[in-house]
Amino acid sequence: MDAKFLEILVCPLCKGPLFYAKDAQELICKPDRLAFPIRDGIPMMLESEARELPADEEVGQ
Repeated sequence: MDAKFLEILVCPLCKGPLFYAKDAQELICKPDRLAFPIRDGIPMMLESEARELPADEEVGQ
């Protein structure tokens, strides 16, 4: 993902910043504990596409 592109993307729910998990190819919203997948280089920013992060799953920085 392009760093400049990541700077303008925000969580569609809370409008907060997203963390890019390169290994998992996901954009993570820490406050909402949601992981939005990236497919073929395109972020899927719909709530229905997001994966809920379990309480015990470590969220990157």
